[in-house]
Amino acid sequence: MSDIFLFAVLPYVAVVVAIAGGVYRYRTNRFSYSTLSSQLLENRRLFWGSVPWHYGIVVVLLAHLVGFLMPGMWASITSAPAALYTIELVGFTFGLAALVGLCVLIVRRYTTERILAVTSPMDGVLLLALLVQVALGFWVSLNYRWGADWYVDTAVPWLISLVGLNPQTHYVSSLPWVVKLHMLNGFLVIALFPFSRLVHLIMFPFWYLWRPYQLVIRNTAASRTSTPGKAH
Repeated sequence: MSDIFLFAVLPYVAVVVAIAGGVYRYRTNRFSYSTLSSQLLENRRLFWGSVPWHYGIVVVLLAHLVGFLMPGMWASITSAPAALYTIELVGFTFGLAALVGLCVLIVRRYTTERILAVTSPMDGVLLLALLVQVALGFWVSLNYRWGADWYVDTAVPWLISLVGLNPQTHYVSSLPWVVKLHMLNGFLVIALFPFSRLVHLIMFPFWYLWRPYQLVIRNTAASRTSTPGKAH
């Protein structure tokens, strides 16, 4: 019964909360769809945290996504030992980069007074959920090797069954509790999505890809006349 609730009910609850919360926030406060960047408040540590975090998490998520969308191709690739070793090493490296970058961002946010002043309780909840998620993923890759291979035979069929509205919990019921917690915490992050800064991800301005370029011309005449101390 616990597996049915955790792996056949909670995922749908998380998705419904994410969709309903996102729609409600957009209709009532659409201008809050922003990262609320703190770059102007502190820039140096932001660079050392943001760069490894974003590069690391993007590569890891892409690997998960490819395995989910193309399980046959992924299984064929990981069946070759050399490819499996390479994928594991790359995943471990970028997972570590994401973990270190996130830790830097957390320390920065809670040790910089100006940033702490604009930090909400939801920021803390989100950062904790992300830290747990990345740390669990790193722990799984370190202690349960060859996840790139067994992921296709466990998590992927379970996720596909969820998408097909026919949850099959037996695919994940025998997995170690750390792996299960990693999966469930992922859905917790999804549920937090519309109530946190992550909501800006769905507002990416895709139209920038095909809009005409902007031509910016500096008004040198106005610049000269507005220079302090300049003789007129």
